[in-house]
Amino acid sequence: MIKISKSWIDDLSAQARKKSRLRTNYNFHKTAEDTLHRMLNAMEPGTYVQPHKHENPDKREAFIILSGKVAVLSFNETGQVEDKAILAPGTENLGVEIPPGRYHSLISLESGTVLYEVKDGPYDVANDKTFASWAPAEDDPEAEAYLSRLTALI
Repeated sequence: MIKISKSWIDDLSAQARKKSRLRTNYNFHKTAEDTLHRMLNAMEPGTYVQPHKHENPDKREAFIILSGKVAVLSFNETGQVEDKAILAPGTENLGVEIPPGRYHSLISLESGTVLYEVKDGPYDVANDKTFASWAPAEDDPEAEAYLSRLTALI
């Protein structure tokens, strides 16, 4: 049995704060070839997750909040926000599932945000994500301004 403790979540959050991307994860699955990927995903405010979708092959992705607060956004094909949810423990919204082929992004709204993430595998860096052409890449100088505009929509 794997137990997810508060101290483990706190440690993972501390690791995320030290990373340049302000996020880190812990994988429960053993290999990239596993057909079901499960992980803890720690993210801090200011991290930018470029909108993306999982297709070819299609993959579902689910997020359940363990600590902190996060916004999950879904977009249409032209980049308009179609739906959003704020996830936080002790609130009405504790998790979401993103269907295959749906553009989505996450915005950490509180320090110490940790999600339990489940996604279909296997993982192949060459085809895992289709990044939205209408959103800046992580290393683009426009990414910070884009993240600010998305955050303002919440």
